[in-house]
Amino acid sequence: MRIHVLVLDGVFDLGLAALLDTFQTANELIAMSELTLPPFDARIVGVRRNVRTARGFRIPVLGAGTRTPDVVIVPAIGVKMPEPLETALARRDVADAGDALRRYARRGATMTAACVGTFVLAESGLLDHQRATTTWWLASLFRQRYPDVEVDESHMIVKSGDTVTAGAALGHMDLALWLVRSVSPQLASLVAKYLIVDSRPSQSAYALTDHLVHSDPIVQRFEAWARARLARGFELDDAARAIGASKRTLARRMHSVLGKTPLGYFQSLRVEHAVYLLKTTGASVDEVASRVGYADGVTLRALLRRHLNLGVKDIRRTH
Repeated sequence: MRIHVLVLDGVFDLGLAALLDTFQTANELIAMSELTLPPFDARIVGVRRNVRTARGFRIPVLGAGTRTPDVVIVPAIGVKMPEPLETALARRDVADAGDALRRYARRGATMTAACVGTFVLAESGLLDHQRATTTWWLASLFRQRYPDVEVDESHMIVKSGDTVTAGAALGHMDLALWLVRSVSPQLASLVAKYLIVDSRPSQSAYALTDHLVHSDPIVQRFEAWARARLARGFELDDAARAIGASKRTLARRMHSVLGKTPLGYFQSLRVEHAVYLLKTTGASVDEVASRVGYADGVTLRALLRRHLNLGVKDIRRTH
């Protein structure tokens, strides 16, 4: 598999290293295990000759060559908050990267990105009318900037058409393993064992609802109202009245900012608090269920599986 890793100035060191080390480990295991697979040919390319990582290390950027790669990967830029990210996205090299990505796409390459790199790929327009995931705490900014992209930040990996996107930070490794798995599930399993990487199908297990970056006052008022009554229950009429907005406005703002209904977000808050209690107390599932407003543990267990792809035993093991 021919892979071009398109790096921009300030590339996220950990993300770039995770990609390259995963492919290098795969190549070493191919040789060691005598698997009849071609090696992964990962080449660092860019739109500038001189590129430094976010930590200041110089990156040897190679020419793209004449052969079309099978896959192009855009790793993250090393920024984590909206203001510096928007400043970075306004740079000329990001626009030039968009031109390069569109050329790669026209030549038939699969376009992929991880973490904040998904914003760079979205800037090119190649994610329009596709499903995608992104860094969980920046999902509301992603929705605002790219309304034509269907965002599902709960997933770690989303494939849609000829694009593949991955979630935050170590989503780079998940993306690399996904690409290895597309060639050989056996090799991907072996690489994951050598690198001691657990399966992370969902970002939901790691997302902190109160760390979602947004500034919408209606959403903020709804969140405060919801957190104060997790054990009591949800009524849309009560919620709208309490925050001083119509039901329609509340629903529209919640979907625009967080991609959820008011009830869906309320349930996410309940699940988040339940996970916290399961990790930090010795309470039973039924006891935790009653403290977050459910009649019994059956409903809570179902919600944990649906929202987090985890069972109660998995949650307790993470503590």
